[in-house]
Amino acid sequence: MPNLSFLRHYPFLAGFRVDVFHLESTEGIEYLPDTLEYFGFGQTKSKKLSLDFLRRFSSLKELYLESHKNDIEVISNLSSLGKLTLRSITMPDLSLLLPLKKLWSLDIKLGGTKDLRLLPRIGRLKYLELWMVKGLQDVHVIGELTSLQNLFLQALKNVTTLPSFRSLRCLRRVTLDTMKGITDLSPVADAPVLEELCVFGANHLQPEHFIPFVGHPSLKCASIGLGSIRKYEQVKKLLGLPECKGIKSEFTYN
Repeated sequence: MPNLSFLRHYPFLAGFRVDVFHLESTEGIEYLPDTLEYFGFGQTKSKKLSLDFLRRFSSLKELYLESHKNDIEVISNLSSLGKLTLRSITMPDLSLLLPLKKLWSLDIKLGGTKDLRLLPRIGRLKYLELWMVKGLQDVHVIGELTSLQNLFLQALKNVTTLPSFRSLRCLRRVTLDTMKGITDLSPVADAPVLEELCVFGANHLQPEHFIPFVGHPSLKCASIGLGSIRKYEQVKKLLGLPECKGIKSEFTYN
């Protein structure tokens, strides 16, 4: 029976991630030290594995979970958590995350958590990523995340409007990838200290959609993918800005 008993040889680990689809038991995880700072738990065929073992790792600073929901309420006890990724996990709302006062980075990928109203009360978010969240329509709460510095939205096909980013006085990078429902970019241009704009997979947009960014006082670079060299050249001429280094480039958080 595949398990994690080999961990008895590694009691010194500071971080551990397991991506074994046929894992049938978390036996052996007890060998990991209480001082573990990173843990990642990939999808498994079995849907019965409990997350209760996480309770022991009170020093965790970063957690990645994919598809695991049994005893997920244990997350609320991880008070040292700074970075959290939830992939293919659906929760009715984000109330489980309210106790995480140190949380500054949150990724919600896939799954169907559509109620984001509690986001402004969770930690002090500097980074937010929402990717292919099924059924998500309303992201207007983003306009209240005043500590946000870096925003990544991808493939949210039901999202058709964005809130004004005027109140987001820390927001320096925005990435919109395959956001086919968005045609009005002026709410993004409202961000007063925006420095990096990345818009990809936006074949539905025209160069004139980027007029709100002309003369933006803080914008330093723009990477725009409109599915057309002609449109790309027009936007480049319109904005007069160099390319950004890319969505995976290093970002320094204040």
